[in-house]
Amino acid sequence: MKELRLRAVVLAAGHGLRLRPLTEFAPKPLLPVQGESIAHRTLRQLARLGCEATAVNLCHMGDSIREHLGDSIDGMPLTYSPEEQLLGTLGALGPLEEFLRPADLVLVINGDSLCQWPLKRLVKKHRKSEAQATMLVSRRADPGPFGGGVRLDENNRVIAFRGPAGALEKDRHRVFMGAHVLSPNLLGEIKKGQPSDFVGDLYEPLVSRGGIVGAVETNRPWHDLGTPQRYLEGVRDWVGRRLLPGVGSQSWVSEGAHLTTDVKIRRSVVERDCRIHAGSHLRDSLLLPGARVGERCHVAGSILGFGVVLPPGTSVEARLVTTVRASSSPRAEDSVVGGLVYSPLAPSSVE
Repeated sequence: MKELRLRAVVLAAGHGLRLRPLTEFAPKPLLPVQGESIAHRTLRQLARLGCEATAVNLCHMGDSIREHLGDSIDGMPLTYSPEEQLLGTLGALGPLEEFLRPADLVLVINGDSLCQWPLKRLVKKHRKSEAQATMLVSRRADPGPFGGGVRLDENNRVIAFRGPAGALEKDRHRVFMGAHVLSPNLLGEIKKGQPSDFVGDLYEPLVSRGGIVGAVETNRPWHDLGTPQRYLEGVRDWVGRRLLPGVGSQSWVSEGAHLTTDVKIRRSVVERDCRIHAGSHLRDSLLLPGARVGERCHVAGSILGFGVVLPPGTSVEARLVTTVRASSSPRAEDSVVGGLVYSPLAPSSVE
């Protein structure tokens, strides 16, 4: 990629409404996965690709994101673009016109998705094609929960963005993964200062007037971490596929965590500064930094949030547990016990 001037934008401004109350403690791009934030993982991959610089748009808890990521990642400079109101996935590029002007190609990636992105292949395929933009799409993900996904023809060109209506048998339905590359000349179509989104405001009109939006398919595992349930599933899958050394089957325990005697952990992830006391059992769960599990607790299919202290003898199943915050009110489906909020892990859904 040395001969190509490649710049990127990582979208990190969303409020993470479907992840509440977890995102009242940390913005979604900073949620940890095996000791490293989601956004940091993506930025490291962009640096390895050879991006000369990357911009990150900010809104919800933007100061936390800026402080966490710093001025550069692995030698790649970072630029920040604060938004007073959310500008949308496409509108976010409007204030970055000067930053993006030197680029030969522009990469845009959602900052809240987990993947070992095949970015080199995405850029290479785009450069060899006639497409004005190329989307990364998943062969693995079920298009159903994503509105039917995007529809591709036999030449891997996108012909529809809104589900299967009128699809031909030879057409394929794939899920857009939130990573795409585009030619800078498309940026002239952005209405600066107005909220807009790539699909509805750029790609659909482009295809309707005969423009080309291509697609690169991949089987790589990918997780949209938009809900607590998806976050838990994504983290467990990420660790389980790597079969890294840990305590118990397909588990990962941070070196900065502390486990006492007679603790059983199965298919779970324990982040830094966590403590698990004697006789406690953890199954299919995630402990976020600073969580404490008292003696003889049973935690199954749950997330224990930042700094949660679970009293001895507590049993938790299929819940997100967070501490009470004065700045927010529990929802109708939540239970509040002893300064902790127990929220159901809602089924995965797309809004």
